[in-house]
Amino acid sequence: MKRSELLNGFEDVFGYPGESVFFSPGRINLIGEHTDYNGGKVFPCAITMGTYGVVKKRNDNEVHAFSGNFPEVGLLSFSLSDIEYKKEDNWTNYVKGMIKYIQEKTHPLEHGFDLYIYGTIPNGASLSSSASLELLTGVIVKSLYNLSISQLELVKLGMRTENEFLGLNSGILDQFAIGMAEKGKAMLLDTNTLEYEQVPVDLPEHKIIIMNSMTRRELVDSEYNTRRRQCEEALAQLQEVVSVDSLGELTEEAFEEHKQVIDDEVLMRRARHAVYESIRTEKAAQALKEGDLETFGQYMNDSHVSLHEDYEVTIKETNLLPHLAWDQEGIIGARMTGGGFGGCCIAIVENEQVDSFINNVGESYEKEIGHPAEFYIAETEDGTKEWVEND
Repeated sequence: MKRSELLNGFEDVFGYPGESVFFSPGRINLIGEHTDYNGGKVFPCAITMGTYGVVKKRNDNEVHAFSGNFPEVGLLSFSLSDIEYKKEDNWTNYVKGMIKYIQEKTHPLEHGFDLYIYGTIPNGASLSSSASLELLTGVIVKSLYNLSISQLELVKLGMRTENEFLGLNSGILDQFAIGMAEKGKAMLLDTNTLEYEQVPVDLPEHKIIIMNSMTRRELVDSEYNTRRRQCEEALAQLQEVVSVDSLGELTEEAFEEHKQVIDDEVLMRRARHAVYESIRTEKAAQALKEGDLETFGQYMNDSHVSLHEDYEVTIKETNLLPHLAWDQEGIIGARMTGGGFGGCCIAIVENEQVDSFINNVGESYEKEIGHPAEFYIAETEDGTKEWVEND
């Protein structure tokens, strides 16, 4: 995306030049799915696909916002003194939630702003466009008003926006990955303590391929909340016999020893995924640090099987893509990524096999599903920040 295109987009909408340009990445999760709200480990990295924002201060207390991706929605506006969720405010509810909680954390903002955004994350791809927009808003507001608020606090307010303002009981993975990322690295994050380690993603002979099923995520909010409730129920039963605050604190041995106290087979499988996936994630990150890609890939594959069988968040399309990937030359590992029920999968593939991989998987997928998938080569990126001229 060219800076000049973004500035022109702002001026076309508002009739005067924009002031500052910002960028907030999307994210992929290499491994560690549905563990973040269970106090477990995750291993995400930010990617170069993301959300751009151009902004200019206003003299009144209103925010006017326009998306270049959804021009049919038109120009949306709201007052800083009256911020409540309204369905008709569409995508700006993410902006509103962040501003609401930033004002609570700091002080009422003295003026509004005009905002033009443009995203390069495919809609419904499960690459975290919502968290990208939340952190974009947070960093813009921090910069515009010169607020003394840390990036980590903005990350937490992004999760609060999802949980409280929008009613989705997600964990902190997406916001943390997007806000705290470093280019060339993935982060091993303990979501229970928020301690994290930046691990180099050094893959000179391989590429990370994003495989977009082109199937929009459906029912994800209600199903996501159901999975969280199921894990909470399983944890409550386990807490009758073992002293833990989250499923992520359990070892495999402790879970196997006490799982019989969970009185429902579905709840047991949900908990088993959360426990084993967290441990898998820590082991996978260690394998990557040691340069053992074969082992890392096997953990990716095991993660996908668990997400399909125990957590049941795949659909036909997102289960098919990894299975097709596993049959290709040069494949290291493949799995679904994100919340599930549609969206994307990822694969690690040898450089010289990338073209044939995309052709073969794409051809087989379209033959089976009836519509094409899309493929992107993932490149890592820094966390949300202002886009200065020399970037």
